[in-house]
Amino acid sequence: YPELDYERGAGLQKPRWSRCSSSGLRYGSFVNSLSSLATAEEVVQKSAISPRRSYIAVAVLCYVNLINYMERYTIAGVLINIQKFFDISDSVAALLQTVFICSFLLLAPLFGYLGDRYNRKYIMIAGLSIWLVTAASSSFVSKWQFWLLMLLRGMVGVGEASYSTIAPTIIGDLFSGTQRSAMICLFYIFIPVGSGLGYITGAGIANATGDWRWALRITPILGAGGLILLTLLCPNPPRGAAETQGEGVAMQSSYREDVKYLLKNKSYVWSTLGVTATAFLVGALGFWTPAFLSRAQVFQGLQQPCDKEPCNHIDSYIFGAVTVVTGILGGCLGTALSRWFSKKRSNADPLICAVGLLGSAPCLFIAIFVASASIPTTYVFIFLGEVLISLNWAVMADILLYVVIPTRRATAEALQISVCHLLGDAGSPYLVGLISDAISKQQPDTHGWNFQSLKYSLLVCVFVGVLGGLFFFLCALFIADDRKATQRLPSEPSEPSEPPLELSNREK
Repeated sequence: YPELDYERGAGLQKPRWSRCSSSGLRYGSFVNSLSSLATAEEVVQKSAISPRRSYIAVAVLCYVNLINYMERYTIAGVLINIQKFFDISDSVAALLQTVFICSFLLLAPLFGYLGDRYNRKYIMIAGLSIWLVTAASSSFVSKWQFWLLMLLRGMVGVGEASYSTIAPTIIGDLFSGTQRSAMICLFYIFIPVGSGLGYITGAGIANATGDWRWALRITPILGAGGLILLTLLCPNPPRGAAETQGEGVAMQSSYREDVKYLLKNKSYVWSTLGVTATAFLVGALGFWTPAFLSRAQVFQGLQQPCDKEPCNHIDSYIFGAVTVVTGILGGCLGTALSRWFSKKRSNADPLICAVGLLGSAPCLFIAIFVASASIPTTYVFIFLGEVLISLNWAVMADILLYVVIPTRRATAEALQISVCHLLGDAGSPYLVGLISDAISKQQPDTHGWNFQSLKYSLLVCVFVGVLGGLFFFLCALFIADDRKATQRLPSEPSEPSEPPLELSNREK
C-alpha cells in the first residue's frame, strides 16, 4: 500500500506515492491532516452538495426504497390467487420468495465491491433498469410457465441488490451525527411501509381487475418514475464526505482485505447475525401471515375456503395496514430511544435491538395460538410484535454506518445483506412452507389441518427471535470500542490493533 511522502519545493507540498509494508487499513490510523488524502480524482474538490440537494436526494432514495419493498411483497398479497392459479403447494409457492432472495444475496457482494470503487449512482441506475424490465415481464406468464415466473423473480433481485447495497452508503456520506440517524430512520421506515402497501395494492389491484397478474404491473409503472428521479436528482458524494467536511476519503485495498477487516470487527459480526435473525422473522411472517389469517378464518367458519378466483383478500388489506402503521411507529420509536439512551450508554443501540427481538417472541407465540379462537386478539399481538421488531430497522443500519469506515461501507452493506438473506429470509418462507407441508400430510385435504400445520410451522419464528436478541446482546459488549476506533479519523491517531495503512508528512 502507498504511503504519502511529501517533498517541499517552490513553497508547495507535492505528494509522492511509495510502497508501505502495511497489510490492512485502520480508519483511525491516519496521521496529521486529512488533506493528504485528496489525491484521488473523487476527492479533488470539497463536496458542492447543498443541504437542500441532500434532502431531495434522500427523498428520492426513500421513494425508490418504498417501490422496491412494495414490489417484493405484492406476491404475498395475492399468494392465495397464485397458489390457486398454478395449483401449487405451500413449499413450492414459497420458492417464489426464496429464488428472489437467493439472486439478491448472491449479487449483493458484487455490487458492494463495485459500490466502494466506482460511481454509485450509475450502478443503481443500471440495476433498477433491469429490475423494471424483469418485474413487468413476470406479470405476463401463463398458467403452464411457473418456472418462468420463478426465473423472472430471480432476475428482479439484480436491481434490488444494486440499490439496497448502495443507497444507505450515499445517505451516510451526505449526513453525519443525529442528522444521519434521522435520515437513515426515514429511509428504513419505508421498508415496512412499502411492504404493507405491497399487500394492500397487490390485493386491491387483483380484486379490481379480477386478475392477480395486474398486481405485478403497478410497481414497475411507479418504479419508472423513481428511475427518472434518481437519474436527475441523486448525487454521488465523495466517500466519507460527511466525516471530512466534504473532502472524502480515498484508499486502495483488495476485496480480501476488506472482508478481513470486517471479520475482525466484532460489533459488525454480531450485529450482522442479529440482522439475519430479524430478516428471518420478517421474511417468514411477511410471506405467510396473510395466508395464515385467512386459514384461521376458514377454521373458525368466518369465511369460505377459496375454490376459485378472485379470493377474499381482507386479511391482506388489514395486515398491510398493520405493517405500515407498526413500521412507522416502531421506526420512529426506535430512533427516539436511540437518541435518548445513547447519551447515557454507549451500547444503547444493540440493547434496543435485543429488547425488540426478545419482546416480539412472546407476542408472536400468543398470536399464533390465539388465532384459532379470536382474530381480533391475534391482530393485537401481531401489532405489538411488529412494533417491537420495527424498533430495529433504523438502529441496525446506523450501527453499521458508525462501526465501519466509509471506504468499506458498501462492502459491509453487501456482505450483511448476503448473510442475512442467505441465512434469513431466503430460506425462512420455504422452511415454514416445508414444515407445513410435512405436517399437513398426516391429514391431507382438510382445511382445518392446513391451518394447524401452518400454525405449528410458524413457531420456528419465535425461537429465531430469541436467538436474534442474544446476538444483539453480544454486539453490545464490543460496540463502544469499535465505534471509538472508527471515529479516530478526524481526531488524534491511536495505535491500531491490526497493521494500518499509515499516512504521514515527512520533511526532507
